[in-house]
Amino acid sequence: MASLTLQDITAVILAGGMGKRMGGQDKGQVELNGHPLIEYVLDAIRPQVQTILINANRNQDAYRQYGYTVMGDQLQDYQGPLAGFAAGMQTAATRYIITVPCDGPRLAPDLVARLMAALHQAQADIAVAHDGERLQPVYALLPVDLLPSLNAFLDSGQRKIDRWYTEHNMALADFSDAPLTFLNINTPEERLKTEAMGLCR
Repeated sequence: MASLTLQDITAVILAGGMGKRMGGQDKGQVELNGHPLIEYVLDAIRPQVQTILINANRNQDAYRQYGYTVMGDQLQDYQGPLAGFAAGMQTAATRYIITVPCDGPRLAPDLVARLMAALHQAQADIAVAHDGERLQPVYALLPVDLLPSLNAFLDSGQRKIDRWYTEHNMALADFSDAPLTFLNINTPEERLKTEAMGLCR
């Protein structure tokens, strides 16, 4: 594997979901302490990469106001995170993408560095975050040259991220010491609880 630098990586923020558990709201636009969730993610990922894309299937003008390229899924009808992965791979001008969800306001400041280190150490195809108990599949470092593999997987009707990962050599990046990295806001109740606990400012 050729040496990997930050210039080789584009962050893809996944904001293309239906937000079913949030009453159908676009989660990236849901406010936490008066700020849209997408802004927390942008603030956390911006210092770690040089290029950012936002995958969104609605409210695209609202996302464009942050100054980044916004692209929707190629697949219709909200086909899940893998459709966002594919859109990011197709759009990115770099060798790799790193994916993060729009509803995770507490990204580790060394998320990218840890994923890069895990990929390099294992000489793997992809690197995925692990919280010490389970895989966190939407926090991943992926080469864009896996797009044909991903498209074939999607064309076969499959949508499960973990299942696609098993087709490739996967490294795990240990985040057992940073569990808040995977805090996410899926429901109105979780939003209120997060605000009450003061976990995000």
